[in-house]
Amino acid sequence: MPSAQVFPQALLDELAHDPDGPAFERGARVTTRGELLDLVRRAASALRGAGAGPGAGVAVAVGVTADGFAAQIAAHVLGCRVVMVRKGLGRAHLPHVVGDVDLLVVDAEGDHPDLRAAAPTAKPVVLETDLPTAGHERLTPLGRPGDAALVTYTSGSTGRPKGVVMTYAALSAYWAWQPDRWDARVREHAERYSRFLLFGTLASAVMFEHLGLCLLGGGTAVVPESGLPDLPADFGRLRGTACLLTVPRLHHVLDAVRAGGVDTSSLRLLLVAGSPLAPHRMAQAHELLGDVVRQAYGQTETGMLTVLTAEDVRRHPDAVRSVGRPWAGVRVRVVDGDGADVPTGVAGEVLVRVDCAFAAYWRDPERTAEVLREGWVRTRDLGELDAGGFLHLTGRARDVIIVDAVLHHAGAIERVLAGHPDVDQAYAVGAPDERTGEAVHAFVVPRAGATPDADALRALVAGELGAGARPRTVTAVVAVPLLPGGKPDKKALLALLDHAG
Repeated sequence: MPSAQVFPQALLDELAHDPDGPAFERGARVTTRGELLDLVRRAASALRGAGAGPGAGVAVAVGVTADGFAAQIAAHVLGCRVVMVRKGLGRAHLPHVVGDVDLLVVDAEGDHPDLRAAAPTAKPVVLETDLPTAGHERLTPLGRPGDAALVTYTSGSTGRPKGVVMTYAALSAYWAWQPDRWDARVREHAERYSRFLLFGTLASAVMFEHLGLCLLGGGTAVVPESGLPDLPADFGRLRGTACLLTVPRLHHVLDAVRAGGVDTSSLRLLLVAGSPLAPHRMAQAHELLGDVVRQAYGQTETGMLTVLTAEDVRRHPDAVRSVGRPWAGVRVRVVDGDGADVPTGVAGEVLVRVDCAFAAYWRDPERTAEVLREGWVRTRDLGELDAGGFLHLTGRARDVIIVDAVLHHAGAIERVLAGHPDVDQAYAVGAPDERTGEAVHAFVVPRAGATPDADALRALVAGELGAGARPRTVTAVVAVPLLPGGKPDKKALLALLDHAG
């Protein structure tokens, strides 16, 4: 296998190879690959002039634009520690995220007084005003292998945001950013990204990963004018060929497609990630949309780990209950509480090993030691491998509800509920309870035309998982509230329960 180029050399080479090809499209503005390369040069000149260089901390708070992406890549060319700032971080979290950076790169969309206040000593670089009119910077990547290259922070919705550190060595080995290392399976996947719908935030690790796959595969990043998608209408309007969706967003798309009038003719890939997709929904997705639907499983700390295709399901029907087989370069183990491998078909904690794994949580050695074990990453997910090599997830190791001092995994409860013919989606949440410490509360989205019986659902869970897992309440909801990243907002579900009470 060829040795990896220093990140982001492969991207620079690809942009120079086809300067007239489109790289970004947002409304009427199309940024060619040559123009994107020039934006990187201009941003690198501005950053170097402001003092950026190897090891410097650069926070980037920008909208989903070619200019914002170019600024990030420019900081990587200079070997900086790049901190991507997620829009909507609370005032209390911002100093933790940007308080130790040297430069603050902003545009009109990302700039904010609270952000500047959280980084009072950082020198600001404003994209609209501080970039030179021409780029003369020699673009030679200066990243040192062991230096922090990218720090991606979680939303902080469940506590202080975690800073996931990728080194330059990891990004230089990252599957999506090194096309010389792509095997046939990755190349077939990348060919579907000719018009990749890019939305949300450039601070998303998964969007960054698949944006690399798109650009290095010769594709165009297509950004909705508002920065946010109108799905599924944008599939037809923007002629998108590839899109990343969370499970709740896929539910919305499938319901709209079933109702009719949705143009999905351009689609070649809908990659569903964030949580496992219920088997009946995967079957429905393949029925309505065909082979374009794939399930993926991954983490910010590791990148994409497994993929499940329609062809996998045709060849191995039971695989519809899985999240697929390990992706390129990924090794998977399932271990018991003592760290010993368990037999095929037995559940345990999922451990993974990849060349591009994260190096640490920024300035959090205790949490780092909990997750990194002798080259393996503890996913903190529970699952099992079947005889065909497919990974079946059974829950989050820490998404537990403790009832009478007994741990019950929310994922297991949700799977039992979602298996009922009247239930389309199911979510289990724990809440304090005076009698049992915590109690299980279930929320279900009914299938079309169905009215789930709460007592029957509670009995179903008790019969499958024991009386302690029986939900104290079962609440039917029209739709599940979502976090900004598209995942279910379980705090908001509990708030619905409190309101009803």
